[in-house]
Amino acid sequence: MKFSITLILILMSLPGFTQKTDQKFLKDLLSSHPELFKNILNHPNQNEIQILYTRIDRDKNNIPRFKQYSYRLNPEWYFYPASTVKLPAAIFALEKINELNIKGLTKESSMFTDSSFAGQTQVLSDSSSKSKFPSVSHYIKKILLVSDNDAFNRLYEFIGRNEFNRKLKEYGLNHSRIINRLAIGDSGEAAKNTNPVYFKNAEGKIIYSQGAQYDVENYPLKLSNLVRGKGYLNAKDELVNKPFDFSGKNVLTISDQQKILKKLMFPEIYPINERFNLLSEDYKFLYQYMSMYPTESDYPAYDSKEYWATYCKFLFYGSEKQAKPAPNIRIFNKVGDSYGYLIDNSYFVDFDNKVEFMLSAVVQSNKNEIYNDNKYEYETICLPFMKNLGRLIYEHELKREKKNLPDLSKFNVLQ
Repeated sequence: MKFSITLILILMSLPGFTQKTDQKFLKDLLSSHPELFKNILNHPNQNEIQILYTRIDRDKNNIPRFKQYSYRLNPEWYFYPASTVKLPAAIFALEKINELNIKGLTKESSMFTDSSFAGQTQVLSDSSSKSKFPSVSHYIKKILLVSDNDAFNRLYEFIGRNEFNRKLKEYGLNHSRIINRLAIGDSGEAAKNTNPVYFKNAEGKIIYSQGAQYDVENYPLKLSNLVRGKGYLNAKDELVNKPFDFSGKNVLTISDQQKILKKLMFPEIYPINERFNLLSEDYKFLYQYMSMYPTESDYPAYDSKEYWATYCKFLFYGSEKQAKPAPNIRIFNKVGDSYGYLIDNSYFVDFDNKVEFMLSAVVQSNKNEIYNDNKYEYETICLPFMKNLGRLIYEHELKREKKNLPDLSKFNVLQ
């Protein structure tokens, strides 16, 4: 009996061990603040809220243990993941560089994109880069700082659609698929074809060349809520009075998003064969740009009026353009917003108060039920909800007693 109890405790400490997620705590916490959440809680189906909050406690050796709390979490209930698909793209692009293991090929190598199929475009330069050439590292910076769509598309083409989805399954992300580029109306045969890509060294010599690829797979998933609304604007901005069909679009569930984030931020808790194939410098690079503000970047440099400091920090800051970032807090995250859906997948750290937690959420608002018209209630419903949710969980964590305070120095990469 003693052996059995010990074995159960060991298994429960492993990241892959399935524990029942608490579904009451978050509902009660939100309900206790009707001044902030009453309207959302009164229309949970309309706003399609899903929340996953992970509490982190450390043992005396600083090893983290996790307890999850959810609200309306459902991997089969579809929402459009928008730019949150860019985080796995950044990870898988770095993995591919490492796995190719070609002398002279690094994330800093100049990367050129050619074209070979209808609608594809080339990329031969990048004026925002210090070298004036695109690279994997520069694309990742643009993705993590301001959620650049073209940067994602170029990494997607380098990774390849089939490899992208193979890696999702390899890492146990079984409720997700990435099958489209972003913001270019990518679908059908165009989505199955990815561009030729090649890399050059500092002397201008090609060190790796990858031909055009075609993906024969379709990646079906069991999903509900795929047909939405009462109309949409087509590519010609004409109103079509039919529900909008999401069945051919990307899928990245809240649970899978947080799995990716957990594996990225806490690789040490996973067996070596389940970790991302990243170098220590890759982890530090990702941590740096996930937590950096656009105003802190030189290459690329951004206009602070268009890309304010907290531009991509929905949870905690919402859309406050004048907000001054708290100096003791860093948020390692990836956001997305499209078709009325607003998503944030975040790991919070407060270095002064020794606070850390993970929080992932999606909320939707589209009162006129017309898709593609850019008339969504982001500013009045979605962003205030995200801000209030992030601050509520943060305040809860500030008051929560911990047996062992965490050593968070690993994440202080911007000193």
